[in-house]
Amino acid sequence: MKLYGIPNCNTVKKARDWLEQHAVAYEFHDFKKLGLDNATAQSWLQQQPWEKLVNRSGMTWRNLTEAEKNAVVDATSAQALMQEKTSVIKRPIIVNNDKIIALGFNEADYAQLFAKE
Repeated sequence: MKLYGIPNCNTVKKARDWLEQHAVAYEFHDFKKLGLDNATAQSWLQQQPWEKLVNRSGMTWRNLTEAEKNAVVDATSAQALMQEKTSVIKRPIIVNNDKIIALGFNEADYAQLFAKE
């Protein structure tokens, strides 16, 4: 299982803390250091609509010019933005076996998703 995000994001910190407190093993993928490869971006955009993957309430989006915002109209244009400015991606994203199992952090969702039987 892999958690994608950036280390100084508060939501990512909450997710990582929750996973560690509940002994859920994961690998951390730091967007800032490792970026986002083409195949991963395409896979995500096949699983989730671009509107969910692009965080339009975050600072990165708000700091884009109107022209840059207006240029994001479909999965292709969203992918280009996501790869150029990885901090515009909604975080964290948890992937298991190439499938997105969690987008963002919600404690109740994590508790259900990672319930130990």
